[in-house]
This record gives sequence, structure tokens and C-alpha cells, in this order.
Amino acid sequence: MDKQLTKILVVDDDPALRQLLAEYLNRHGYDTLLAPDASDITQRITKFSPDLIVLDRMLPGGDGVETCRRLRAQNEDIPVILLTAKDETADRIIGLESGADDYLGKPFDPRELLARIETVLRRKKGASALVKETPVHFGPFTFDPARRQLFKDNVQVKLTGGEINLLEALVKNSGKPLSRERLLALARDDDEGERNDRAIDIAILRLRRAVEDDPKDPRWIQTVWGIGYRFSPDA
Repeated sequence: MDKQLTKILVVDDDPALRQLLAEYLNRHGYDTLLAPDASDITQRITKFSPDLIVLDRMLPGGDGVETCRRLRAQNEDIPVILLTAKDETADRIIGLESGADDYLGKPFDPRELLARIETVLRRKKGASALVKETPVHFGPFTFDPARRQLFKDNVQVKLTGGEINLLEALVKNSGKPLSRERLLALARDDDEGERNDRAIDIAILRLRRAVEDDPKDPRWIQTVWGIGYRFSPDA
């Protein structure tokens, strides 16, 4: 992963530590966003689209472990490194069981955090590359993420760039319900200007018309009431 394109969200209530990490990570080519608490972390994720979150274990108005659990329950798979003043084995296990990718006790050397960030990102990149290279089959359709093309019975289906982005976001999160907010972040096409929830609904309808026998009773791209949409290749 190109570090100049890698975004890190640092959530910690210590302003001095936040500033230290921002300066250190920025010097090493990362784009860093800072937050004093996790109260609006979902909105920050949607707006900033971070590649990794550095999350403090103890936060005012919220717990880092519970925040991590909530993100995983929402099917957010962004890597999380938890920071904590507690470094007991039991506490590390609780942190990892919450869905965190790594755990670092305070105080720590910023060089160690940097090394852990790069290790987690390499691991994430390797897993994503495997998913990206694997064609996905559903019914008569095959979606090839590497070529960003959809085929029906080996004949290419013409889709716009935005529709391909949307299909790719759904396929990469196969089986997971994605909110309209999350789809906006994942499928955004800067050439199409500002998008909103209604635009996502219209794009979903167009995509359904391309792949569903009956767009009003979809088989592959399902509506999850109260949340958004889900791609179900084995439906």
C-alpha cells in the first residue's frame, strides 16, 4: 500500500499524544485525522474513509473495546489497533476478542506503533489482494474484480464506472448488510459529483435491472430494511 495514500484515524483523549502521533505519522507519509473521542466515529469513517484506526482503550463517554465491537457488528472491517494503559494479558485478550487487529500498551515508542501499523496494513493488503483477484460467480453472472468487468454467460454486461464501483463494494462485502452511508463512501466516483442516499437507491435499481430477473423481487442484491443493501451470491 502506498503510504502517501494511507489514511490513519487516531482516536485518543490525550491532546499531546494525538499531536505527537499526527506529526510522527505525517512525517512517515501518512494522512492523519485526529479525534478526542469515539462519539461520532461512524461519521468520521464515512467522511474520511480511513485505512486504519488507532483507538484508545479508555475514552470519555465511550470505551474503545465497546467501540470496536460496535464497528465489527456494523460489518466495518477497517483494521483497528487499540492503545491502552493496561497491559495485562487478560485485557489484551479482551481487546483482541472485540475485533481489534493489534493491541499496544502505553507508554510506547512511536516507532513500535509505526511498525505495528505497517504490519497490520500489509496483512490487510495481502488478504484484500486475494479477494480482489478471485472472480465471483452468481447465477449466470461472473464479476471479475481484477478487470472490473461483469459477464453474463461469458458476454460482458455494460455498466457505468459508478455502477462497477457499487457492485465491487457489494461483492467485497458479500453477505454483509451495508448502510447507504457506507456504500456512498465505498462506491464514490469523484467524476459523478456529490452523491446522496437517493443516488445510491437509484444506482442500486439500475444495477438490479442489469442482473436481476425481477428487479422488484431481487435475488442477488437484497434490501436489508432499516440498514441498506446486501449482496448474496448464494441466494
